[in-house]
Amino acid sequence: MGRADQGSFAGRWVVIPRVLCFLFREDQVLLLHRSPEKKIFPERYNGLGGHVEPGEDLRTAARRELAEEAGIPVETLRLAGLITVDTGASPGVLIAVFVGEASGEPAGSTPEGTLVWTPIARVLELPVVEDFPALWPRVLRFRETGEPFFLSYAYDAQDHLIVREG
Repeated sequence: MGRADQGSFAGRWVVIPRVLCFLFREDQVLLLHRSPEKKIFPERYNGLGGHVEPGEDLRTAARRELAEEAGIPVETLRLAGLITVDTGASPGVLIAVFVGEASGEPAGSTPEGTLVWTPIARVLELPVVEDFPALWPRVLRFRETGEPFFLSYAYDAQDHLIVREG
């Protein structure tokens, strides 16, 4: 099968790959408090991540995003799960979720927002992005068991998030 054969998308769902990372240090997780200037989810908390650049594999993209956003060395980084996001049109989004361990201090503030080590037990008390309450328990379960998760996100007619587990 050649390159041309792999590029036929007629009738297929096309996705944009992204990465999302959760770095842990003992009983804390590193979260990004998104800048108030951000168009999507301003002043909400989330893990770190971003787009996958052409030619990058998912783990390389995750490591690059962590270096750009946090500037700290990551001791371990494991693929925890995959999320497909049906945006209602093509392309959709594929999010590769990574979990890692880190010990250093992050860079602090970035154009994306402020990095904060947060006690794991207090994370859901924060104003988090819309999918976080559904995603967070699965991230924690992966950290304990190593069992990956697979989720599918879609939106109903009122633009409310629908989460399905595979």
